Amino acid sequence: MNDQSRPTDPQGSAPQQAPQPSTPFAATGSGASTGYPSSTPYTHRYGAASDPSENAGERTQPYPFGFTPQESRTPAPKKERGGGFAAAVVAGALVAGLVGGIGGAAGYQALNDDSSGPSSSTSSLDNTSNASSASISQGEIEKVAQKVLPSTVQLNVRGGDSGGSGTGIIISSDGEILTNNHVVETAADGGEITVSFSDGSIARAQIVGRDPVTDLAVVKAEGKSDLTPATLGNSADLRVGQDVVAIGSPYGLESTVTSGIVSALNRPVTAGETAESRNVFPAIQTDAAINPGNSGGPLVDLNGAVIGINTAIRTSGGSESGSIGLGFAIPVDLAKNVASQLVKGDTVAHARIGVTVSDAVESDGMTTIGAEVKSVSNDSAAAKAGLKTGDVIIRVGDQPVASSDALVATIRGYQPGEKVKITYTRGGEQHTADVTLDSDGGSLGS
Repeated sequence: MNDQSRPTDPQGSAPQQAPQPSTPFAATGSGASTGYPSSTPYTHRYGAASDPSENAGERTQPYPFGFTPQESRTPAPKKERGGGFAAAVVAGALVAGLVGGIGGAAGYQALNDDSSGPSSSTSSLDNTSNASSASISQGEIEKVAQKVLPSTVQLNVRGGDSGGSGTGIIISSDGEILTNNHVVETAADGGEITVSFSDGSIARAQIVGRDPVTDLAVVKAEGKSDLTPATLGNSADLRVGQDVVAIGSPYGLESTVTSGIVSALNRPVTAGETAESRNVFPAIQTDAAINPGNSGGPLVDLNGAVIGINTAIRTSGGSESGSIGLGFAIPVDLAKNVASQLVKGDTVAHARIGVTVSDAVESDGMTTIGAEVKSVSNDSAAAKAGLKTGDVIIRVGDQPVASSDALVATIRGYQPGEKVKITYTRGGEQHTADVTLDSDGGSLGS
């Protein structure tokens, strides 16, 4: 792939990471209606420094803060990071500090304390709620907290010599829990997961399925029944300025409740990366205080319905920095789709259009105005719709596309087989094309 290109379909060949800007707040983006230039500086959640030789046409992106880490039994010496990494979205795995042992909660003596037999289960995935547009009144947040806290858990994870804690959302009465992949991936190869519930009980858990592409996972607590599943809302109806509440376990402090508003919608945020793909999603931005350890926890409306999965933050710099009012959540509509496939044991399929793109830049050399098509795969959705190299995609449906990351994020929000209208420019003239999205079949290959 050309060094300046990246896959617009989330499963294309891996893009190259850009050099980090030297200033912490360079090229911050505009409002949600236009997306923002992907030059906003963020660090990789594992703290790996960018190769300064990589092409400046590739832009940086935000990464998840992960869970609250535990100190390794054999701590590695700290690596110094360049100034460009000092102020960015900080990975939880980089946040220093031991948090009360694994989980900072009751301990292992109470594991599997619920020995009740199997019973019929209910699932959040079968029942959803429309997003609330109500405003906060006196006592409203208290009511929301009382409704959602029983459905929110702390996940304590250990694998090898490392461990930490994050947050999860109960989605079935028999113990299925939705969280971030980066919270539980440490335990994916023979590690351990325990769950601390709001009533003080603890149970071991096993991974049901993970999808690194969307940074989502489902685990199941052992020996649990009659739990209270969360109500899952509808993120498609969210509005900027709407009141929201976040619940989680920041720095191991379980059952922490914060409030704020929806600051923006459809932010192209990267939730980490695999060897094959960067994991961009169309994020809900919020100013509710979110910190390391909130990962995987619920962002809810004033009806107590989950409208997002808290996943990433941006900080003012330093490995121990916390919330500065820039938090990001995976829309619950995307999470529901992925979770439904994971609980069935299916390999998660992702939408793709079959092109690679780079940022289309205005004549000023710094303002991104769309996603320029660099190549079109044979027999792809894009090829069938007539898209060609050199076209600049500026809109998908009603969503403006201001950069290549914005296009990736927008496509990620759809499901394979859905038809979308793509608006693009060619030779200075504007055109539209109806594109039926392909499926990667669960493969990340191009």
